[in-house]
Amino acid sequence: MTLRGLTTVSFYADDVAAAAAWYAELLGIEPYFQRLPGYAEFRIGDYQHELGIVARSYAPHGPEIAGAIVYWHVDDVEATLERLLSMGAKEHEGITKRGEGFVTASVVDPFGNLLGIMYNQHYLDTVAARKSG
Repeated sequence: MTLRGLTTVSFYADDVAAAAAWYAELLGIEPYFQRLPGYAEFRIGDYQHELGIVARSYAPHGPEIAGAIVYWHVDDVEATLERLLSMGAKEHEGITKRGEGFVTASVVDPFGNLLGIMYNQHYLDTVAARKSG
């Protein structure tokens, strides 16, 4: 199984603190993690999916791509990226270590869609907890 499950959706904002405050009001919870001025993250829903608010200056988008990046958990980011590229996808952002247990990459598929892949330890921990509970 290549794409195991949704891990993170990253939205971009010029003012991360303002966007985090707006989403905190909408969601009724505060971000569980913040590193301002560049990043804030919420865990939401039954599976504690991650909603990240990222400073727009960090967005890897070029002018031809707009919108959020949705990251799907994969067990092997390097192998999955290689497979995607062999199938005609174009690298958008190469393999990037985001911290202990979190590695991302993204591609533009042959149809112009942005596809994020991620090794996400939080996702694995959540799946394990649900299986044991």
